[in-house]
Amino acid sequence: MLDLDRREPLNVLFLGRGNAARSIIAEAILNREGKGLFRAFSAGRQPAGALHPCTLDLLAKLNFDTAGLRSKTWLDYVGPDAMPLDFVFSICDSAEEDTRLPWPGNPITGHWGVGDPTAVRGKDPEIRAAFADVFRMLNNRIAILASLPLASLDQLSLKRQIEAIEQPEKAKPAAAA
Repeated sequence: MLDLDRREPLNVLFLGRGNAARSIIAEAILNREGKGLFRAFSAGRQPAGALHPCTLDLLAKLNFDTAGLRSKTWLDYVGPDAMPLDFVFSICDSAEEDTRLPWPGNPITGHWGVGDPTAVRGKDPEIRAAFADVFRMLNNRIAILASLPLASLDQLSLKRQIEAIEQPEKAKPAAAA
């Protein structure tokens, strides 16, 4: 259960397949925009071993600190010695099932799937546009997460807010018949 009364930052893990682009971008955004309320990490089911060059280039151009970013396995975040997690978000469809694992801390989970910019083929401007689009989508979702009134939400309300972030169409009122 999420302990909203504690004074330390909330631990958030972003899961991807290769941990070379999307989950790394999400980690960087939340660590900067989370205003000290969150501590973000990222990992992959099949870590690429290196970050995609466009990931590093985009984050550097946007003045993000990339020094500590690296591709790593999600196995670093499970087991008896793993830190408790407050949130686990899958960023790619192939990692969605991983949110159902028994993560330490019994975190709130969600699926924030976005397209894989590393799969885009074409000229350099098209590839970079795909990375920028992923950044925009993740930045929007993370801004909503960071602005939630966590102290005033119970567990069920917080889970509903997370679901609204992952599926924005749920948050819109139904159209009149």
